[in-house]
Amino acid sequence: MNFRTPIFTLALTALLPLPAVAEALDESRVKELVLQAIRENPEIVMEAVAILEKRKAGEQAVVQAETLKTQRNLIENDPNAPVLGNPDGDVTVVEFFDYNCPYCRRVKPEVQALLDADPNVRLVYREWPILGDGSVFAARAALAARKQGKYDAFHWAMMANKGRAEEASVMRIAEQVGLDLEQLRADMQAPEVQQHIATSMQLSQALGFNGTPSFVIGEALLPGFVETAQLKELVEAARSANR
Repeated sequence: MNFRTPIFTLALTALLPLPAVAEALDESRVKELVLQAIRENPEIVMEAVAILEKRKAGEQAVVQAETLKTQRNLIENDPNAPVLGNPDGDVTVVEFFDYNCPYCRRVKPEVQALLDADPNVRLVYREWPILGDGSVFAARAALAARKQGKYDAFHWAMMANKGRAEEASVMRIAEQVGLDLEQLRADMQAPEVQQHIATSMQLSQALGFNGTPSFVIGEALLPGFVETAQLKELVEAARSANR
């Protein structure tokens, strides 16, 4: 742990006795007091870490709230994002996902069950390929499949794939769902494909997501695997807030 980090030193000095803090301290004296405090009270390190984590969480919550406020239209209504379920639904569920994410595959039936149970859910997919080159290839192929009107079929087939998404498996599944492979490869280079992925990267960072799947439902940010029951609860909460 680097005790030279200013914010960490501030957190530690906040836990020192007031008389010590009251002294006019130079940098070397601060380090000396910090190390002395740690030797005498080792638990002070964990307290300092807790202070920093709390501060970081608070700062992140502010950024997340601001992102939801200022980027809501882009998050929910980006014309460059695939929409499943009811395009005119009264509640929008946004899922950030990766075709090589095992938890995304596990959550697939939970999302399908939500769509089956609630005909007024609008599902927006954000392709967020963060698990290697195969993920990027799969995301580009899925987005390109829109040009042939087969995003839905390709997406569900990819999510049902048991192996890793790589170029060979992606193209095999593309052929199985009836895509023109030559056209698909050409459409994968379209600027809107790269733009979608870049936007997903930007939004996920601003929302504080660090893994897939991650959901946005109303004011709720939900990282990780989630069951249908919780999805339904969040959808109803968002629906009530919109009334």
